[in-house]
Amino acid sequence: MKTMILFGSPRKKGNTISLLRPFLDELEKAGSGIEFFDVYESDIAACRACFGCQKDKDRVYCVINDDMQPVLKAMEAADLIVIAAPIHSFGLPGPVKTAFDRTIYPFLKYYGDDPFGPSHFEGKALAIVTTCGYPVEKATPMLEESMKLISKHCKLNYAGMLAERQRSYKDVFMTEEKEARAREFARKLLSEM
Repeated sequence: MKTMILFGSPRKKGNTISLLRPFLDELEKAGSGIEFFDVYESDIAACRACFGCQKDKDRVYCVINDDMQPVLKAMEAADLIVIAAPIHSFGLPGPVKTAFDRTIYPFLKYYGDDPFGPSHFEGKALAIVTTCGYPVEKATPMLEESMKLISKHCKLNYAGMLAERQRSYKDVFMTEEKEARAREFARKLLSEM
């Protein structure tokens, strides 16, 4: 199995990477190949909706020549796509949203001249690993619902979400319970692939 991580946290030693480590450890133990992309360290422009990518239905590509090219290639090769990012304003942080927006047109050949073109996402799974400050049940519904809608539209298999909270910076974020849930989420995804 191949896993592609689209990581988007401005804090390199923050909660999201702390939660992601045991998750990745379980995937690696199971032999999953992992490609990791940090969008905060990348030069990724916003989608121009130019439909240049729609000219060839058989391949995944974008006419904008920036750091999104290796992301698209890794995503195309992946069986599992994981978006790992904190929740900002009840959704994805701007750089993550920008990068993910750049995947829609290159992977979906529904636009331009052929509204019945293929989805190159079909058969792939999408999962979310996220952290937040609000209670999980209040912070995550908009993000999760949007990912479910995107998955349905893209013919991705929505595989679920792992979300953990830190109420205050005075509290220790990573606990044994959170680590156990991260590992269990990875094992769940592996069992479903």
